[in-house]
Amino acid sequence: MDIRVGRIVSCERHPDADSLYVEQIDVGEAEGPRTIVSGLVKYVPLEEMQNRSVVIIANLKPRNMRGIKSNGMVLCASNEEHTIVEPLSPPEGAAVGERVWFGEEAEQGEPAKPNQVDKKKMWEEVQPLLRTDAGRVAGFDGRPMMTSAGAVTTATLTGARIS
Repeated sequence: MDIRVGRIVSCERHPDADSLYVEQIDVGEAEGPRTIVSGLVKYVPLEEMQNRSVVIIANLKPRNMRGIKSNGMVLCASNEEHTIVEPLSPPEGAAVGERVWFGEEAEQGEPAKPNQVDKKKMWEEVQPLLRTDAGRVAGFDGRPMMTSAGAVTTATLTGARIS
């Protein structure tokens, strides 16, 4: 998976869906910010989304969400009841656009192309193994989610599923 650090440069309510935000997220690409649609309205106030650092999946096939094409997904942790949802937070000093890895950076290969992710159902295989630990650190199969500045975390959730 191609997981990257991003910064939300603008966020607004979806014009046709009460539960969705439409975000413009800078992930360091020459084309400028990418549009990502997220179902976070009832969990995160709009003002907390503005200028927020997030972690996104960058190699999902674009999906049409109520008429707006979403080019990725903001990763969030949620409790078992799905009543609390928190976007993952990269550490202070993580660079916009930098690739996030699990365990050791040197172990990481090249990310799959969006059509490979879709065709091979990679996200469906990876997602069940994504969780936060007792220290609120996001991880995959027990290996911490890392940036050059340190671990990716959540604000409060421990032992939480990530999607």
